[in-house]
Amino acid sequence: MEILHNLAFGFEHALTWQNLLFCAIGCTVGTLVGLLPGLGPLATISLLLPLTYSIPTGGALIMLAGIYYGAQYGDSVSAITMKMPHASSIVACIDGYQMTLKGQTGLALFTAGVSSFIGGTVAIVVLASLAPALGEVAFLFGPADYTALMLFGFFCVSFVTTGSLLNGLAMCLIGVLLGQIGTDVNSGMQRFTMDLPFLADGIGVVSIALGCFGIAEITKNLDSKEERSPFQGKIKLIPTWPEFKRIIPSSLRGSVVGSFLGILPGGGPVIAQFAAYAVDKKLSKYRDEIGHGAIEGVAGQAAADEAAARTSFIPLMSIGIPENAVMALMMAAFIIKGIQPGPNMIAGHPDLFWGLVASMWVGNVFLITLNVPLVRYWLSVFKIPYNVLFPAILFFCCIGTYSVNNNLDDIFITALFGLMGYLMMRLELDPAPLMLGFILGPMLEENFRRALLLSRGSFSIFVTRPISGTLMGLIALLVVWQLVTFFRKKPAKPPVAPEVLQEA
Repeated sequence: MEILHNLAFGFEHALTWQNLLFCAIGCTVGTLVGLLPGLGPLATISLLLPLTYSIPTGGALIMLAGIYYGAQYGDSVSAITMKMPHASSIVACIDGYQMTLKGQTGLALFTAGVSSFIGGTVAIVVLASLAPALGEVAFLFGPADYTALMLFGFFCVSFVTTGSLLNGLAMCLIGVLLGQIGTDVNSGMQRFTMDLPFLADGIGVVSIALGCFGIAEITKNLDSKEERSPFQGKIKLIPTWPEFKRIIPSSLRGSVVGSFLGILPGGGPVIAQFAAYAVDKKLSKYRDEIGHGAIEGVAGQAAADEAAARTSFIPLMSIGIPENAVMALMMAAFIIKGIQPGPNMIAGHPDLFWGLVASMWVGNVFLITLNVPLVRYWLSVFKIPYNVLFPAILFFCCIGTYSVNNNLDDIFITALFGLMGYLMMRLELDPAPLMLGFILGPMLEENFRRALLLSRGSFSIFVTRPISGTLMGLIALLVVWQLVTFFRKKPAKPPVAPEVLQEA
């Protein structure tokens, strides 16, 4: 009953005409920004942060939150239709783009929209009912536990995306090494910068994402002699009943995975989408189709993406720890308004906390109302012939890359990773594990160092702590299972020559 009372109190603040207007603006701007390659929620919130000075506290935070989770769905549109992902929509490229190539773009986008609504709704229930208590769960995870969790994620993602543990781990390692470029936080020394000033702050995730996925895909299409458009086939929005029955289980699984990983600092949408994809790969009845254009490959990751985007507010508002760059900007918005996120926020500002929670469900309704009917209009843009469309795509890639740091060098870095991504495609290597390694590499290093400092250099801390020990045990089982599978494979018999058959 207390939860219902708190939600009613929150809706009382969220449903004022002023907050409804700010929520609608945030969702609309977030969706449009997510559609444009390179212009993610991070850049948009950064640009709009000064506006919070002149906007009421509740409306400002509701608008910024709407931009964040609105962009999560917008990201999936560009990823599914053009294979142009942001960090939170990398997995959408795998099956979503395959569905586009099969002429099922409308079905893929409808699936992403409905799954996002389901994931957001489940996450809001979790946030409203368990936010005060779940914030304490993060205190159970120490540096050794986070290190083991990230390593476990590397092993799972490597196997799921590439099918080869060795190839996937190699790509993860390359990503981790790329994440080390820049200035060491502890010593202040520059690492792997080759004395280039623009590398002192490291390589931006936008440059790698757009290069390895977007520009590489454009280069591959231009290299092909076939004249093609990103959109093929008829627009089929409404799924059949058998297709809809495949959406629901994956969406619910993704919602649970995303809600849990969004709570943990260091989790969030990036890890959640990979984890949900791995779960579907193991539990779905259609696991053999995943990776080749299956509905489950879109539904699970979309639900996890939206669920994690909402529950990622729990670490920020309950313990005052932002788990990613977007949450750091949201924390800046709180501080600008004179509010310190932390354990006392719920008791000190109940109208703001519960109003923000209630506005997330209002934003959920706005998103599904705004996006599903407009899917046909989004797709009409992608009917433009590819030889006309690709210069515009490259233009938005350059604008999106430049807008992050206002630095022309980032455009050249993006072009370099575009060449690298094209070579990986030709070598049949998946860039998704590289992206995961790049994003989690700095956090892995930081937690690894902290763990060794706490244990005075003893590696036993990774197996003696219950959480990290369990995760390390799962990693060992995964490696053993992969080795057993490899050695049990029967070597393929060489084909018999026709003349030998005739003699027989």
